[in-house]
Amino acid sequence: MSDSSLRARLEALRKQLHEHSYRYYVLDEPSIPDVEYDRLFRELQDIEREHPEWRSDDSPTQRVGAEPLSSFSQVRHETPMLSLDNVFSEQELRDFDRRVRGRLDDGQAFHYACEPKLDGIAVSLLYVDGVLVRGATRGDGRVGEDITHNVRTVDSIPLKLQGEGWPVELEVRGEIYMPRQGFEALNMRAREEGSKTFVNPRNAAAGSLRQLDSRITASRPLEMCCYGVVASDDGLFSSHSGALAQLKRWGFLTSVELAVVDDIEACLAYYEQLLSRRDQLAYDIDGIVFKVDELALQEQLGFVSRAPRWAIAHKFPAQEEVTTLRDVEFQVGRTGAVTPVAKLEPVFVGGVTVSNATLHNLDEIERLGVKLGDTVIVRRAGDVIPQVVQVVTERRGDDVRDIVIPSCCPVCESPLERAPGEAVLRCTGGLVCAAQRKEGIKHFASRKAMDIDGLGDKLVEQMVEAGLIDSVADLFRLEQAQLSGLERMGEKSAQNLLDALSKARNTTLPRFLFALGIREVGEATASNLAKHFVSLEALMAADEEQLLAVDDVGPIVASHIRSFFATDHNREIIRQLREQGVHWPEERIEEGEQPMAGQTWVLTGNLESMTRSEAKEKLQALGAKVAGSVSAKTDCVAAGANAGSKLKKAEELGVKVIDEGGLLAVLSGQDKT
Repeated sequence: MSDSSLRARLEALRKQLHEHSYRYYVLDEPSIPDVEYDRLFRELQDIEREHPEWRSDDSPTQRVGAEPLSSFSQVRHETPMLSLDNVFSEQELRDFDRRVRGRLDDGQAFHYACEPKLDGIAVSLLYVDGVLVRGATRGDGRVGEDITHNVRTVDSIPLKLQGEGWPVELEVRGEIYMPRQGFEALNMRAREEGSKTFVNPRNAAAGSLRQLDSRITASRPLEMCCYGVVASDDGLFSSHSGALAQLKRWGFLTSVELAVVDDIEACLAYYEQLLSRRDQLAYDIDGIVFKVDELALQEQLGFVSRAPRWAIAHKFPAQEEVTTLRDVEFQVGRTGAVTPVAKLEPVFVGGVTVSNATLHNLDEIERLGVKLGDTVIVRRAGDVIPQVVQVVTERRGDDVRDIVIPSCCPVCESPLERAPGEAVLRCTGGLVCAAQRKEGIKHFASRKAMDIDGLGDKLVEQMVEAGLIDSVADLFRLEQAQLSGLERMGEKSAQNLLDALSKARNTTLPRFLFALGIREVGEATASNLAKHFVSLEALMAADEEQLLAVDDVGPIVASHIRSFFATDHNREIIRQLREQGVHWPEERIEEGEQPMAGQTWVLTGNLESMTRSEAKEKLQALGAKVAGSVSAKTDCVAAGANAGSKLKKAEELGVKVIDEGGLLAVLSGQDKT
């Protein structure tokens, strides 16, 4: 490339990066993912490294962020809040280590402090005489925004320091972020309200901190984790890890993942170890920060223009990427819900190659304003299904096309309907729809339903495609010769499945109701229906008023139940199932006679004599409510082997705890707990 072309590219990169920084830091509306910004930034760095005479003070490489928001008063950082340089490979990290050692005396021993790089917003907190007096964003590293009224609402930020020994002035620096669970709940609420959703937890944290009304910030699930300190007393700390340990004693949240290691090999091992656990963490991290632990050596190593020489960020593979939307397919699920699925130009994101991503529903397509041919941002975090989170409208070409919403089911061609107030399209074909039939049979056979051991998803699909089964009732008509002819099904496997089907004929009414796949009828609702109506016949004949008398049943659920049992095809399937020998005990302990009525139990750990599902059914049959979490209202916790947090919570609350032997005694009536 000629010098003139390279110079033009440099100017274009500077312009793009300034624009992206403004959108990212000021508007909180990033138009590209971080990984794309990093690529552009590194390209600019490479050009300026090759042509140092082209560097200028206003280049993005000479700055940390963007100008502060004009709606907040400004705060000048006496000690600049610099950014960190990034590396993306093992070799680049080793080069960093080599540079550090080259600037220190030969053989000088030092350590690295390792901690996760939280994906949030960098802030500075100023304490005077142990009291929080100011909170500020990083801004451009020298001037930030005063967000004191907002940081005071974050529970993990102490308003007054604990303990003693803190200096007259103490500046603490850290990252304010939004945990994943809170982020998902916030976006779910936004979708229900029809308001704007956030692209990722970092974007949500930024938007929450830049609210002029601190009551909005207070309603958001924010946390702060400290990563550094600037103290008025020189020599107060000798190491970075020691400073963080002291901050924890003074009341700050610090990373439980902090580790101090001896060399670069241990740094690489730490990186791999945390990368393997990335998806299990309660918060987003985008890499690891390695710092020379000894503060005296940090001072000796010093800084370059925008970053310290003693620290580096080793970035993880991106969880967001830019790609092209090729097409949208509409897939039909077990309940008839039709989900739009984006067909993408394959892209490597979150450690895997992604070619499909969910678009959720029609409202999401409308909210995104997405069109075929658009450049989009796709996000894959943890085990979450990849999803399209944003359209890069600035890259939209003239050849984009509107997404055509189907009017008929793509599988059975039955009409699609969209109930008032719902965002979901549904197929009206019911069990005549092949897609619903397959998914309905899979659900019917699942562990919490009829629990047909050995009947997996692929086998169901084989049997449907081979014409062996058209409904769940056909399962109980299968013969060994039919099954033996299927792929990977010998005589023994076929007999094992027939034995499992025979065993499944003896079930319970709650399991049977759940297995039918009635919309909105989960395990708890199925159990409540069985307790209330006692018999299937009574439930099938119930009117809306009778259904509404059942716990956990509202008008919508009642409508789904009535519609299901009013359909001739469904009633015929139930008749055939009963004819094939599917049965359950219909004896009932009267409400007043149920020995555990009104009690709330929790099951935790591994049971040897039965599964937890079986124990739950037995407890419910005695009148107990079985909850998923421990609270002060819990009457008893039955703890099997390897019980974890639920057992600990019960002990903290003083809730009664029994072992498996005690549970068996209760279930047999020997213990009247």
